[in-house]
Amino acid sequence: MNKSKQKAMRRARRHRHVRKNVDGTAERPRLCVFRSNKHIYAQVIDDWSQRTLVSCSSSCAEIKGEIRHGGNVESAAKVGELIGKRCIEKGITAVVFDRGGYKYHGRVKALAEAARGQFKQAGAKGF
Repeated sequence: MNKSKQKAMRRARRHRHVRKNVDGTAERPRLCVFRSNKHIYAQVIDDWSQRTLVSCSSSCAEIKGEIRHGGNVESAAKVGELIGKRCIEKGITAVVFDRGGYKYHGRVKALAEAARGQFKQAGAKGF
């Protein structure tokens, strides 16, 4: 088995372990993060009704003009701000953070802290 396949399998295993404990409800949906080399994606999901409530990525039209490259910490922070704003607009005041099997470091951390900042500014619970 090649190295990239092994890495993907290990991440999938870690994600399954995280998902055992994290469940998105209507009152507190799940903020899920996926990162690739070129972009970072975030979506807020209600697992009980199996619906995506809000989504955003570094390839969104609103962010694309502001950033140089979608695969860095700066773009992750912009995505976090935008996902936080969109949640507040939809009336979502609290979320559960799902790091997707990634370490809470770098781009994942930047996205989470930027979203948390938007929740705090609005006076919501956040995560």
